[in-house]
Amino acid sequence: MAQLIREIGKSGVSASAIGLGTWAMGGWMWGGHDDANSIKAIQASIDAGITLIDSAPAYGLGRAEEIVGKAIEGRRDQVVIATKCGLVWDTDKGNYFVDEHDKKIHRYLGAKSVRAELEASLKRLRTDYVDLFITHWQDPTTPVSETMGELEDLKREGKIRAIGISNVNPAEMKDYLAAGQLDCIQECYNMLDRQLEDELLPLCLKNEVAVLSYSSMALGLLSGKISPDRVFEGDDLRRENPKFSVENRKRVAEFMDVLRPIASTHNVAPGQVVIAWTVAQPGITFSLCGARNAQQAIENALAGDVVLSSDEIAVIDNAIAVHLGPVARAA
Repeated sequence: MAQLIREIGKSGVSASAIGLGTWAMGGWMWGGHDDANSIKAIQASIDAGITLIDSAPAYGLGRAEEIVGKAIEGRRDQVVIATKCGLVWDTDKGNYFVDEHDKKIHRYLGAKSVRAELEASLKRLRTDYVDLFITHWQDPTTPVSETMGELEDLKREGKIRAIGISNVNPAEMKDYLAAGQLDCIQECYNMLDRQLEDELLPLCLKNEVAVLSYSSMALGLLSGKISPDRVFEGDDLRRENPKFSVENRKRVAEFMDVLRPIASTHNVAPGQVVIAWTVAQPGITFSLCGARNAQQAIENALAGDVVLSSDEIAVIDNAIAVHLGPVARAA
């Protein structure tokens, strides 16, 4: 499979436009996990030409990073690793964020903490550098200049190669741009969640900042595989999400019916057309897609071969307006 390769801002680091997201592999808020299948998914992604692998310490309190480290052993030169900092469970500094596995998670981006987080991630990932280091959530108690200063120090030391931020507002992004070289933002973006287009995306285009879209499949809702009668159990975050109501899943099924002829033309599934549409949007550089087994990983990778025509994109955009509007507005 020939993957579309794109640069992460002005960093000089390039990666496949389709990336592998590992949140579910950490086993938190996704209804369980299977480490063996996760490792197979990562290795299958690499075999299929996916080079971008995205993780974070908060994904299972280090579990996802450890899985990535095991999966890429002996193949470090074949991947571009993105991981994050700023969600910590060993301090009460910053702002309380959420509980995970009975630990209180705080948003904190103090310089010493950022460095300590990176060192811990490097051990879990079994590497001596990270290609892209991203502030996971923002910490209003720490000046951006302090955080960015430490990130740039780490970059000069060769421990990271590019700098990113996630879950930001326009004012926060402007602060980062003023403080140093920002290479990318990572934000939620998909056919249902397009708020990024209002302010952040124009800022990125103006400043040559790459965009990594997460939740490209809307937590799996746009995969075409979640039927109206699917039951979500345990701590699965979709269990009480209004967008996953039975009625909304019926609307999504109708939308998928519109995509099927386009998918058939490209010899792929409708979910792969969703991914191809995402990376075809102006300013969207990368699409992060989760996979819990090798089959899902290979299916995601196939989307990198799909080049949609302007007519096909017009048909898809019309179907989004007709079928997905009510789903997007679900509170």
